[in-house]
Amino acid sequence: MKLAFFSVLLFLGTLQTCISRKSSEDKKIPLVEVEGQFLYPEDIDNAIPANVNTADSIEMAQNIIRKWATDVLMFENAKRNTPNEAEIEKMVQEYRKSLIIHQYQQNLIKQRFTAEPTEKQIEEFYNQYGAQMLAKEAVVKGFLLVLPNRSSKLKDMQTWVQKGDIASLNKIEEHQLQNAISYDYFAANWTPLSTVLKKLPEVKDLSAFATRRYHEFTDSVKHHYLLHISDYVAVGKPEPYELAKDKIANIIRTRMKAEYISQFETDLYNDAVNKGYIKILATEENIIQNDSLQH
Repeated sequence: MKLAFFSVLLFLGTLQTCISRKSSEDKKIPLVEVEGQFLYPEDIDNAIPANVNTADSIEMAQNIIRKWATDVLMFENAKRNTPNEAEIEKMVQEYRKSLIIHQYQQNLIKQRFTAEPTEKQIEEFYNQYGAQMLAKEAVVKGFLLVLPNRSSKLKDMQTWVQKGDIASLNKIEEHQLQNAISYDYFAANWTPLSTVLKKLPEVKDLSAFATRRYHEFTDSVKHHYLLHISDYVAVGKPEPYELAKDKIANIIRTRMKAEYISQFETDLYNDAVNKGYIKILATEENIIQNDSLQH
């Protein structure tokens, strides 16, 4: 094997330039033999990208040959030194059967399963298990208003942002186009606190977000950042329903698919029994008697 392997390496350089031009008859000539198995030039040619330079392609060809030969040697040695090959073959067949069944189940679900979790099911799940679904990051609801230095509406805006009620929001929206640099409204959707922090000057004390609704910051050019937080959920606290909803739907959907497959298997079995495809050849009493005689 060593002599054959190193002989191969000697002409790999010329092989790389001519593999792609070989005739169909030449492609049937093996390049390497190990334990009665063969590696052909096209096997190497197909594994090497066309845009690889000659030096790299030679190195890749060497690695391909070495890996292939090692795999063959390991497999053949394993077969010779494995006393329970029949047991392994049985495991292979069982694994193959499991793969085929799994693929069939997936096709059944894809073709026939159409059920979706209802809002009531999702809510019931959240009421029962929501306390165990903990937030992995802090999330907030609210809005952020950024005003320029010396804004004529600064005091009014400060008052409106602090209140954060419907009347104040209407006034902010009425005046923000003429007076604000930016206005981000996220009171209707839970937003990661980290996303809000990216729009603020550096904040050193994050704990304040959990206890206060109104926050004001200034940057190096004296821009005013007015932040109102209407809701806050800290890390490790139960996740809000709106954020947990999609996860719960996926959990319920997975359960429904499992129940669908289970019912399909039950129907398949009962149908086979009714049509006589399954024949019980021994009674329960006979099975018990035979078992007791063996012991």
